[in-house]
Order: sequence, then structure tokens, then C-alpha cells
Amino acid sequence: MSVDGPSHKPVHGPDHPQSVGHVVARKEVFFDGSEPLRLEAGGSLGPVEIEYETYGELSSRRDNAVFICHALTGDAHAAGWDAGPGGPLRDYRRDKPGWWDDVIGPGKPIDTRRFFVICANVVGSCYGSTGPMSVNPATGRPYGLSFPVVTVGDWARLHMMLLDRLGIDALYAAIGGSVGGQQALEMALGWPDRVRRLIVLSAGRRITAQGLGFNSVARHSIINDPYFNGGDYYGGEPPLMGLAAARMLAHITYLSEDSMGLKFGRRFQDKSGPEFTLTGVEFEVESYLKHQGESFVRRYDANSYLYITRAMDYYDAAVWGEGDLVKAAARIQARTLAVSFSSDWLFPPELCRELVSALCRAGRPATYVDIPSRYGHDAFLVETETVSRLIHSFLSN
Repeated sequence: MSVDGPSHKPVHGPDHPQSVGHVVARKEVFFDGSEPLRLEAGGSLGPVEIEYETYGELSSRRDNAVFICHALTGDAHAAGWDAGPGGPLRDYRRDKPGWWDDVIGPGKPIDTRRFFVICANVVGSCYGSTGPMSVNPATGRPYGLSFPVVTVGDWARLHMMLLDRLGIDALYAAIGGSVGGQQALEMALGWPDRVRRLIVLSAGRRITAQGLGFNSVARHSIINDPYFNGGDYYGGEPPLMGLAAARMLAHITYLSEDSMGLKFGRRFQDKSGPEFTLTGVEFEVESYLKHQGESFVRRYDANSYLYITRAMDYYDAAVWGEGDLVKAAARIQARTLAVSFSSDWLFPPELCRELVSALCRAGRPATYVDIPSRYGHDAFLVETETVSRLIHSFLSN
């Protein structure tokens, strides 16, 4: 969720035979006529731009499409090396591979010699799809907080509209981790005849009360930044301190006690002992979180963070069964692989098991794997070797 690029240096560059090479994002525009998109929360939006990338070739039967759903602050750049134009919040992608480049490409677990892979940026984001930073055609100014509330269901619907535009009737697989796992699950629930395989990583029917609490504090930090200005800060000083604090808090939830203890422990930062200061950085873990916050504000929009975390909060897959998860799971026709990680405390393993149990009780084919890991929620992006092996096996069977 926090790792928007590989957690280690890439094994190969864009010219390597296992890389999809240089890629340029594309856009599709929807609802650019008189009728806007009617959103689940009651608002409307139009026109709607969706930014997406594709890798590989669509087969003549159009039956080899794999849809990748990105996590909270991710984007459509899942693989390859970005060759498109930069921008205030996009230059961080320069000279970096896509956030799942280890997994997508020729001869990789999601093999682009076999599959046509699609990854689309969600509405409400700040990475190319319509969001709070976009210009409201009614005012000629950025939407800010006049942007309507969006949900995971809205994202899934737009994903399906993109597939329609690409001429794809059914997916070979929908795959996602964290909030991306919620999106993939929603696609399989809302359009069961269009998703043949489903892979959900580090996700479940809904986020926990603890997760809701963390998101609430993160939004509180942003909204109470002195520069927030009711969300109308474009063209002026943005709420960088509030957004940095939100990211620092969130990043703690992406890790685990074991991983933080192993990486930092209680070691002091560049010193042998304490300086007994209240305002300076004393410990290595403080320095690390400070860096995470400072680097994040250079590439993400505070308003988008409010909208994306709120969509995550609202999601509950059991809505499809009027509160009954088993009844909801009965809608799914896809074969499902659900993967949890032992130290994940944002989407703990019991949430994943709850989903798989509901699928089994509904008579739906499901495979569940809990991977022992010390990396917390980020393990779905860090435990590349194990995750790759599971995905390859599931897609090949």
C-alpha cells in the first residue's frame, strides 16, 4: 500500500528481454455529453477521464485480459519504464520501473507474452484520472472539495466501462492488493459473468474499526493544516505538513513491529546517545518516517488523500448480500485466490479468512494462503518471490 515502486533496486532495465520496456499512459474520456456519471454517494461527475496503461497484446478471441487494480496512493504505471510527459506530481516516476514490475512482463508471473494486462488509475486520484486537482468545467477552477464523493463501486464501474471501450467482454483475471483487492473483489461481485479468476491480496470484505480510526486521524491532520483553506489551496501554499503527518501515520500501519524492530530498533540517528530534545529527530525510525512524509508530499495531492481513504472506509462487500457476506459471495463466479500475511495489522489474516470462508459456504471455488512474513501490510509488494509463485500457479492452472 505504501510502496508505490519496488522495494529494492530493479534486476533489469527497460531494454531487458523480461521488461515491457518504455510505456506511455493513455486516456479515455467518459460522460463528456449531456448526461454525467451518477455516483453511488448521490453526486454526479462529467466529463470523466481515466488514465491507464496496457502491456502485451489482446488475443484475437479477446480472452486473455488481466486487470490490475492499484493500491491507495498508486497509479496506472504498474510495469515498464515511464516514457510519458512529467508533471508536478509525476516526476517521481522518472528512471523508475512500475510499482509491480517484478511481477508483470515477458516470462514473469503475469506473463505479457500470454496476457494483455491493463492497469487504470482511479477517479479521485491525482495521477491522470479526474480528481480534485482537475478543472471543474462549470467554474474553470480546480474542483477541490466540490469534487463529489467517490466509492470503490464507482471505481469498479468505470473499470468495466474501460473494458467495454477496449472491446473486452470478460477478464481472464482481476487482481489487486489492499484497496486494489477491494476493487478486484467489487468487479467480481458486480459483474460476476465478466471475471473468470479473482486474486485478492492483503484485503477483505471491509477495513477494521482500527483502520477506520487511522484514516480518520490522517484526514484530521490534513484538514487542520493551516494552509488547507477548505481544500481550495491550488495556486497557493498546499497543506504539506498535514499531508506529511497523514503519510507518516499511515506508513506505520503498512509495516509491523517485527519489521520496524529489525530495521530500526531503538537506534539513535547519527549519534551514540540522546540529546534530550523535544523537537529534533532522535531515533532512526523518526528519521525514516520524516523522510516518508517529505517525499510523499512532493508527489501526491492532499485532497485526493481525503477522497481515496474515505472510499476505502465506506467499502463493505457484504452490501451485495444485504449485510450477509455468504449471500454476497454466492454472486461470484470466479475462481478465487485470497492471500494474507501473518503480520498484516491493517487487513489482518482473519479478514481474508472470513472472505474465503464465505466463498466456501456459498459453494464457490476458493484457495487461501496465509504467508508468514515480518513485513506487515506491505508484504504483498515486498514478498515478491512467494507472491509471484502463487500468482503464476493460479493463472496457469
